[in-house]
Amino acid sequence: METPFPPFEPNGPPDDSGRGPRLREIPLRLIIPNLITILAICAGLTGIRLAFENRYELAVGMVLLAAFLDGIDGRVARLMKATSKFGAQMDSLADIVNFGVAPALVVYVFALDQARSIGWIAALIYSIAAGLRLARFNVMAERENKATWQSEYFVGVPAPAGAMLVLLPVYLGFLGLTTDRTFAYFSSAYTVLIAFLLISRLPVWSGKSEGSRLRRDLVLPVMLGVVLYVALLSSFTWEVMVLTAVIYLLTLPFGARKWKRKYGTLTIEEPGVGEDDIGRHI
Repeated sequence: METPFPPFEPNGPPDDSGRGPRLREIPLRLIIPNLITILAICAGLTGIRLAFENRYELAVGMVLLAAFLDGIDGRVARLMKATSKFGAQMDSLADIVNFGVAPALVVYVFALDQARSIGWIAALIYSIAAGLRLARFNVMAERENKATWQSEYFVGVPAPAGAMLVLLPVYLGFLGLTTDRTFAYFSSAYTVLIAFLLISRLPVWSGKSEGSRLRRDLVLPVMLGVVLYVALLSSFTWEVMVLTAVIYLLTLPFGARKWKRKYGTLTIEEPGVGEDDIGRHI
């Protein structure tokens, strides 16, 4: 028999307003891109540890793996329709570790430490430049009205390419080049150069627009070229990495030349980060 009166509550009826939102199940597809990002961070941090243990080849391999994973997590999220603000923040944090801190520390432990304070300053400059480059990219990506050239050019060398380039002294050391103090000084200067390229306003062709489509007769040759590159990379890893870094550096003037023909300047004059952007995003 039901009682006609409600049970006595000495503190009044329960108030559920302070409990917050109820937990709900999250689709697995939303978790996979974030797991890839976490694995990328783990790979970058493991590369730092291996460098301090003088296991340099594994360290470089982990840093490059971190860069690869960090490069595909966003694409996986878009393909699985699993993009989120949480994932975007995680990806930004992973970028700082994998493209800024990890490469700088690996190259410092391998070569720059023989230049003492100069080598450490060079590593610091590169890490800070990578952070500034990523911050500028995030600010430009959040703009509602984007310039048409943003789908075709990067402003400065992108951070993933910078991580690959700054490790060039390590690749050369693996090929037998003597890593003495002179080598450390040259490597320090080279590291600062890459840092400057990251934060510069140099137009770097991205290949996202017109280069995203191929003529039908070029599909098979391109596929064979990729297979050949991967095969050479697996057999002559450090020779191929040196060649890749040098070719990338040599192509930078051609991107600037193409920009000048189209827009009349050698650098991208349109401001990427204005005072309003800085004040709003600090």
